[in-house]
Amino acid sequence: MKWFRLLPKGTGITPYIWALLYILPFYFIFQSSSLSRIWIGIVLMIAFVAASQLSQTKNRLLLYVWTFLQIGISAVMTLHYDYVYLAFFIAYFIGNIRMRVHFFVLYAIHLTSVFITINYSFIKQNEVFISQFPFIILCLIGAILLPMNTYSQIKRGELQEKLEYANKRIAELVIQEERQRISRDLHDTLGQKLSLIGLKSDLASRLVLKSPEQAKNEMKDVNLTARTALKEVRQLVSKMRGAKVADEIIHARQMLEAAHIDFQYSGDSKLADTPPFIQHVLSMCVKETVTNIVKHSQATSCDMLIEQTPTDTIIRIRDNGIGIPANIPSGNGLQGMRERLEFVNGSVSIASTQGTIVTIRVPRVNKQKEAGDSI
Repeated sequence: MKWFRLLPKGTGITPYIWALLYILPFYFIFQSSSLSRIWIGIVLMIAFVAASQLSQTKNRLLLYVWTFLQIGISAVMTLHYDYVYLAFFIAYFIGNIRMRVHFFVLYAIHLTSVFITINYSFIKQNEVFISQFPFIILCLIGAILLPMNTYSQIKRGELQEKLEYANKRIAELVIQEERQRISRDLHDTLGQKLSLIGLKSDLASRLVLKSPEQAKNEMKDVNLTARTALKEVRQLVSKMRGAKVADEIIHARQMLEAAHIDFQYSGDSKLADTPPFIQHVLSMCVKETVTNIVKHSQATSCDMLIEQTPTDTIIRIRDNGIGIPANIPSGNGLQGMRERLEFVNGSVSIASTQGTIVTIRVPRVNKQKEAGDSI
């Protein structure tokens, strides 16, 4: 067995202190008058060193066996050789036990053993033992504080590692969520604008022979829409500025009218007491719904209602199109809507009866009002 394996892990002068505590008991052993006591003391120290190494096991039964052996040898060394300082080794070892129950059990047993052996030695009024009184007090304090300090440091280190791992995972999840959010925003923003460009391009191609001037105007709208889409994408990527429901309703009206779908709207679109992030989520959901109406519904009319109850903000969008077949799975757009709304504890429901009705609902929280009511 290599020498450094006998020393507890440490830095600086700590290994030398432990080495001294290993060597010092032999001074007390060789003070014995009989050769048999000397040999017994040497055997006890060898057994103590072996037990200290064997006690570093994950087997609970063996942990108790080897620790009890160390406590017993320490008690014998205190009572018969006036050497109490093996208690430092045991205290340090117990402090490194990570299992909470085993730590407190062994800590209580060791501390009880140290108290009993020290008090018994003082009762015997052994001169050698009494002459060490200041050091024995320090040893007793060490037996009390060292395990607790070592145990708390290890637990603190484990908590720090867990905290670092948790922070790393949170950072990864935030990045992943941000990527998904950006992809949804790009899908919703570009999807609507590209659909509008497609509609106007088709219209312009049909009008190029019949009404060249109107076709020219439609192409101007295509150019304007393309520039608007580019601007929105730049804003989305660089500033990630949240959209507002009122602005999105204007865009929705333009898109529906370009698709020759009548649009009617009622309600307060400003949503003054709604947080910007909620407004952004609602506007993206409105954009996705309108895009789906233009692409798939074959509707001729669409109406939107915004209402605010004491508990919820509700946006209901209805068209008179062909509806959504039950066997058609949800696409990326509808899935993105659900993910956005789930993030703010909202919900979306879709009903296909004489057209399609999309109901978007988010909890309404007016923090300023709540704070005023509580005063």
